Amino acid sequence: MSVKTLQMTDSDSVFNSSDQDPNSDESGLPAVSDARLVEGARRGDSESFGQLVLRYERRVMRVVRRFMPDDQMAQDLTQEAFLRAFERLEQFDPSRRFGPWLFRIAVNLTYDHLRRMKRRGKWALFSESGQERTPDPATTDPRLHLDLSQEVQMVLADVPEAYRTVLILRDLEGFSTSEVAAVTERSEATIRWRLAEARRMFREAWERRERSFEEQQADESSATER
Repeated sequence: MSVKTLQMTDSDSVFNSSDQDPNSDESGLPAVSDARLVEGARRGDSESFGQLVLRYERRVMRVVRRFMPDDQMAQDLTQEAFLRAFERLEQFDPSRRFGPWLFRIAVNLTYDHLRRMKRRGKWALFSESGQERTPDPATTDPRLHLDLSQEVQMVLADVPEAYRTVLILRDLEGFSTSEVAAVTERSEATIRWRLAEARRMFREAWERRERSFEEQQADESSATER
């Protein structure tokens, strides 16, 4: 795989190019703005918050899934993110956009969960089922059983957290630079610098993985010939 497939242009925008315009309903007619829905939810209107959930649930789930290989856990974290957002609506600054604030909650919750897993010493392959399991000692390289998207996830795990977040949001999920800056609460200049560094780190990690696999194959071939 060429790492160029991860790169997108600055014109890509998750809030402007999602499956459905968040400011229009299914009929294509203008819908209530996020700000109005947040205002209603803060006044106790559960239907207003329900509309926000419908508006963002699929996208939040996709973002969480980029970090979390377990489908069920990704669903649980998505639900928890909305619950946390609802509980903290009074802390939300209405002069800012709701979307980046929500995604920040979801990403932070996901990283908290991953840190807890790491502290417990768990190791999981990024499998389609999302089930945690230890590597089979008879398997020389787990990548033999991984598809391309799974390999990307495993290489991403080698990229430091702050850079991985920028790379996932910007290159895999199509957030614009300004949107990533809003989600991470960093300047756009910082995001551009981190993105360049993250792409370099990913490329180097991918190339190391390729070299390791090729060397292992060569060693196995030599052993067979002997």
